[in-house]
Amino acid sequence: MNDRSRVAAVLGPTNTGKTHYAIDRMLAHRTGVIGLPLRLLAREVYDRIVKARGPSIVALVTGEERIVPERVQYWVATTEAMPEVGADFVAIDEVQLCADPERGHVFTDRLLNMRGLHETLLLGSDTMRPAIAALVPQAQFMRRERFSTLSWAGSKKISRMPPRSAIVCFSVEEVYATAELIRRQKGGCAVVMGALSPRTRNAQVAMYQQGEVDYLVATDAIGMGLNLDICHVAFSATEKFDGRRYRELFPHELGQIAGRAGRHTEPGTFGVTGDAGPLEEGLVEAIENHRFAPIQRLMWRNAALEFGTVERLIQSLETAPESGWLARGREADDLRALKALSAMPEIRDHVPHPRNVRLLWDVCRIPDFRSISAAEHSTLLARIYGFLREGRVPGDWLQGQIARIDKTQGDIDTLSKRLAYIRTWTYVAQRSGWVSDESHWRAETRAVEDRLSDALHAALTQRFVDRRTSVLLRRLKQKESLLAEVNDKGEVTVEGEFAGRLEGFRFHADPSATGDEARMLQRAAYEALRPEFHLRADRFYNAPDTELDFTEQGGLMWGASAVGKLVKGAEPLKPGVEPFVDEEAGPEIAEKVRRRLQHFIDRKIATLFEPLLALKNDETLAGLARGFAFRLVEALGVLPREGVAAEVKELDQEARGLLRKHGVRFGQFTIFQPALLKPAPTRLRLVLWGLDQGLAEFPESPPPGLVTIPNLPDVPKGYYTLSGYHPAGERAIRIDMLERLADMLRGQDSRGGFEATPDMLSITGMTLEQFAGLMQGLGYRAEKGERVKARAEAAPAAAGTDPGPVPEPEGADREHPLTEEESVLAAETRARWEAEQAARKAAEPAGEGEAGGEGKGEAAAEAEAGAPAPEMEAFYTFTWAPRPRGGQRRPERQGHGQGRPQGERGPRREREAGQEPRREGKPFEGKRRDENRGERGDRPDRGPKGKHKGKPRHDGPKNFEARPPRAEKQADPDSPFAVLAALKNKT
Repeated sequence: MNDRSRVAAVLGPTNTGKTHYAIDRMLAHRTGVIGLPLRLLAREVYDRIVKARGPSIVALVTGEERIVPERVQYWVATTEAMPEVGADFVAIDEVQLCADPERGHVFTDRLLNMRGLHETLLLGSDTMRPAIAALVPQAQFMRRERFSTLSWAGSKKISRMPPRSAIVCFSVEEVYATAELIRRQKGGCAVVMGALSPRTRNAQVAMYQQGEVDYLVATDAIGMGLNLDICHVAFSATEKFDGRRYRELFPHELGQIAGRAGRHTEPGTFGVTGDAGPLEEGLVEAIENHRFAPIQRLMWRNAALEFGTVERLIQSLETAPESGWLARGREADDLRALKALSAMPEIRDHVPHPRNVRLLWDVCRIPDFRSISAAEHSTLLARIYGFLREGRVPGDWLQGQIARIDKTQGDIDTLSKRLAYIRTWTYVAQRSGWVSDESHWRAETRAVEDRLSDALHAALTQRFVDRRTSVLLRRLKQKESLLAEVNDKGEVTVEGEFAGRLEGFRFHADPSATGDEARMLQRAAYEALRPEFHLRADRFYNAPDTELDFTEQGGLMWGASAVGKLVKGAEPLKPGVEPFVDEEAGPEIAEKVRRRLQHFIDRKIATLFEPLLALKNDETLAGLARGFAFRLVEALGVLPREGVAAEVKELDQEARGLLRKHGVRFGQFTIFQPALLKPAPTRLRLVLWGLDQGLAEFPESPPPGLVTIPNLPDVPKGYYTLSGYHPAGERAIRIDMLERLADMLRGQDSRGGFEATPDMLSITGMTLEQFAGLMQGLGYRAEKGERVKARAEAAPAAAGTDPGPVPEPEGADREHPLTEEESVLAAETRARWEAEQAARKAAEPAGEGEAGGEGKGEAAAEAEAGAPAPEMEAFYTFTWAPRPRGGQRRPERQGHGQGRPQGERGPRREREAGQEPRREGKPFEGKRRDENRGERGDRPDRGPKGKHKGKPRHDGPKNFEARPPRAEKQADPDSPFAVLAALKNKT
């Protein structure tokens, strides 16, 4: 060593520019070596020197990376990888790490043994001054003061963390959790950890430095020389796992990390967040003033190793130091691996020469990047040593190991694990003589690491950075105008980033955004949407009414967008409107939208309720007519008659005529204007009624075209009437169809009974069973019966006659029902035949075998001579049976013998005649007062009750049918009715 070599210790707090000073000093010499504590920092310094002097003379040497040009002048390396070359200048950064239990012995060795030919710089903290003075007596001390102030800021929640903050965590899990929280609340952050590759770390730092994100989540790696624009440092914890146990951070460690706050002359702050408790007052003062207790012991390990045997190597490694300033550190990973491998028989028996011992020691110094387990790491080292003892690591085996790692798919943890694995093979490829084609494998492992690094950076960015929020934050911070676009689907993009949807005049932010992100997103969107609101309001105000509509719940729509809702007004026909406009759009926009909506609904009511409004505004109406018109307008054009029966009765013909001029129809059940029963007015009427009644949910209008709908008990009162329907039984029938049905019923004998005609079933669209229920709901009694279903041919006039084929009239129905005479005859004949069969069976002897056979023969013979059992059909007879109290009004009387006078009750009239009133489901058994009909006999379908002389009497209800009358035709002697007639004549 040159006696004139200068040794200087440049000590001081962070942010004093010590590293920059060392770089400048090294470049002032022809050659130089600088050792740095982190691979990340080494890469940063390497890039800076390359930028200043070019790549041809600058080398980078780390455990996993080796860039050595042919004419190298300046070496940048990690402290462990510092080359032993004769350089004019040597610098060792962060010498306070000599006290680190894991790596301290390496820094101590460089402190004691590495010297430059002309100059040596020892860079670090003031806490190293006593130790350096004792161990390097010739060292000169230089103190550099901090460029800016550092002050305590207390505890802050993540949500209140100021921009340009770094949150320091001490585990990967905590880093990820904190980064996820910041992404949700602040839009995203960059992530920096010592385990990241330089490529990934540089990409993450670039995001932070360029302002794409305002927050950084990192491990304590940022305390080692990373120069970032950090204004505030927050500790999420004040303890960490040092590889052996959890311990509290030393004060100088806290000071080293906190000192990263404050860039150059900008002041910085530090504090705590999360579960970390506040720091003690004395500790805060020490950090602010950078006054810490001096380091008393430096970790040391013997550098003069003996490679005679493995045992002697281990013994030399465990040699105790002689100085009181030095102490043996904890057992390092390489020594632990050496002991593990030496215990393996396959290794111990194959280390015969010092050359093999040195090779074994070199293999044991491969770092455990994978961190799976000590046994797993030892197995890998044994495999590599086995290859190297025979020559080199086989290329095909190494290719297989790399191929399993070279996959860019997977989550952050998977990619991080693959990066750790590739670092092992990168380290192996960097060792001279370990692989056959060193340049190839170095390039191959570097390419795989770069691909994995890029994939990891993308995964970190995707998970922990919201690009949309980052872009908008940067634009808002720079106070630049934002460009917003709204496509035809209403999707809003601000600066090309999806921000939400604009529905009408209300902006709905992206639901995936929460917390501060959502608020920022709304702020940016409204800033950009301000001109869009004005343009959209102009288009809306000039839009035709065909583009607007109302919903059945009172909503007001512009196309597919809700722009307002109806509210209750002073009158049912004068509702108000409430526009849906964001406050940020301004009161001018809201008022413009409100006026347009009010114009729309006013015109809609004027169009759909034109007859009703004309009735309301007719000044020629006076007296009772005007009062009745008011009642009809109040009921929105549909008024049940039973509620205004007295008022209707008081109206004279002149008043009714005036009302009929406005289309008012006085129906038997409802008074209404037929034009208001169409689907569009009905739909609007229900909405207006729901508003006036203050319903929380409006009833929906029935589908158009239905004649009847179900009569549900839980629907609001008045719903059926306003919908244009009248409840009757289990169904409700449309008002206009009910009045048509009432017109048909007036022509029927509602007292004597009648059957449903095809026209009645046709206008109601019901089956016979459903029609019976409807009629019962209208106040009629429905009596069900059965009769023989008619066949195509009529019964012959007499048995034995064969007049030949008789042509049927054109359009005759082969399923036409029997006449009443045929029904009576068929029923009586069948009843007599069944009685004879029963009597015969009763008289049979006990020997049922023969008798059964004989009876069967007779039945078969009679079946051949007679007719098969006729097919039966059901029918209903309807008679007027009003409810006892306040029931339905009966149809108005028309013609003699076709009903009772209006208001007369059937049961009461029958009691006055000395008859028992009819009951539902039971036939009438008294005498009719109609002398033309005579005395009523038994119902044909109930069987004969006696014999009649002469022509059979038909006292039952008449049958009315829609089919044309059949032409008279001669009876067919082969018809089964001929046999029935013959049997009848015999009796």
